Amino acid sequence: ASSTTALNAEKSGALPFMPYPENLKGYVGDVGFDPLRISDYVPMDYLREAELKHGRICMLAWTGFVAVDMGMRVTPVPESWQGLTAATAHDATVASGALGQIFGWIGLLEMVSWIGVSQMLQGSGRAPGDFGWGLQYLEGKSDSEVEKIKLQEIKHGRLAMLAFSGVITQAVLYDKGFPYV
Repeated sequence: ASSTTALNAEKSGALPFMPYPENLKGYVGDVGFDPLRISDYVPMDYLREAELKHGRICMLAWTGFVAVDMGMRVTPVPESWQGLTAATAHDATVASGALGQIFGWIGLLEMVSWIGVSQMLQGSGRAPGDFGWGLQYLEGKSDSEVEKIKLQEIKHGRLAMLAFSGVITQAVLYDKGFPYV
């Protein structure tokens, strides 16, 4: 009887040969993609928080990487950094200590943001990824409009994670700047 039940179980939309991961229900952007069943072992709010954070970071990272390769700079630029591409800037900024400072500040921000994540996981009612910034853009919108905006953010973040991986790979493999061909 159990094999009949498993065969008749709801199937994933993304992977129709696999059962639908039940823990994804109710989350914006759910297409049933969880082939490793990570949502069975890790709280979904934590997974969504991580997805939003990585998506937002990659949206900024792709923009910054391409902007540097197109010649944009924050002035004044140290002389030793003149002519660097986004791909070659890593080694130069490590050598000067600048990347270490950035790593330290990001680590501090991660520690502070963990307070909100921890409270969310303990049932505070905080939505994943909600730090209270930019909420004015949602004011006066219907529930369906808010859901659409949230779906756009998830999809853009997913695309940005792939795009940033691609831009890094192309820049390093071909040693060329934007458009990396």
